[in-house]
Amino acid sequence: MSLTIVGLGNPGAEYDNTRHNAGRILLSMIAKRAKLEWKSDMKLNALTTTAEIDSTRQKSGRPLGGQAKIKFVLPETFMNNSGNAVAPLIKSQKDLDKLVVIYDDLDLGFGTMKISYNRGSGGHNGLASVAKRVKSEKFWRIRVGIAPVTPSGKIKKLPESQKGTVYLMKAFSPKEQDELKKMSKKIEQSLAVFAARGGAQAMNEFN
Repeated sequence: MSLTIVGLGNPGAEYDNTRHNAGRILLSMIAKRAKLEWKSDMKLNALTTTAEIDSTRQKSGRPLGGQAKIKFVLPETFMNNSGNAVAPLIKSQKDLDKLVVIYDDLDLGFGTMKISYNRGSGGHNGLASVAKRVKSEKFWRIRVGIAPVTPSGKIKKLPESQKGTVYLMKAFSPKEQDELKKMSKKIEQSLAVFAARGGAQAMNEFN
């Protein structure tokens, strides 16, 4: 199955390592590990590259065979206009079924991920922009937790001074960056399962 994977975030060096850029960061890590080269797509106003992911690389280890071509997209618009870079790629529900958007989620603890389908934006402006421009919420998401957690893994309540944009624009620490690298490998594995056996199976194995 061919897929289109979109990593949401803001372009520009000042946003490179911020929490709101988790989707963009993780997709970039996967591309870097595969030694892929980004190219500027003026039509989409995005950076794009194409990968082949071995569909045999899945959590269960069962041999499936075959390669899946996957298009990576990093919108070069700011977050609120992310959908402008995605809409030209979506011309049918079939295209939507192959769309996966990776983005930061404050409702999930840092170090966790969740695959979802056909749900609301949860207040995430980038995801809302994508849904608005493709005129549907019937596409896949990989939600990446960025909320602070306790040692036991429970989500911490943010103090008033850290809520909203302040926390979203906070940089990841070196330790957190190491955790993101681990997360990127897990996401890559989930994409291999997604390409080989579909989103529902990826959801069953990785949620």
